[in-house]
Amino acid sequence: MGIAPVELDEPISDVDIAPDKPWVTLVWNDPVNLMSYVTYVFMTYFSYSKEHAQKLMWDVHHEGRAVVSAGTREEMERDVAAMHSYGLWATMQKDD
Repeated sequence: MGIAPVELDEPISDVDIAPDKPWVTLVWNDPVNLMSYVTYVFMTYFSYSKEHAQKLMWDVHHEGRAVVSAGTREEMERDVAAMHSYGLWATMQKDD
């Protein structure tokens, strides 16, 4: 005599195991920093090409903000702190 398999109609757990959404770092426009300096920071810290750094800088300038990096919460905390150390206004949020 064997054991019959049990079929479950509902999940064993009600815990959501979906992966956490990534976080993003936003750099905001300010009246203090020169556009060339913002481009320099993006090239220096993120190792972005000049073209990519300038595109992000123009987004900051025209749109008021730009997403400059995405990743885990801990990585974005590090990037925000780095942007602050360069004198840029930056925040982080969960990516939608």
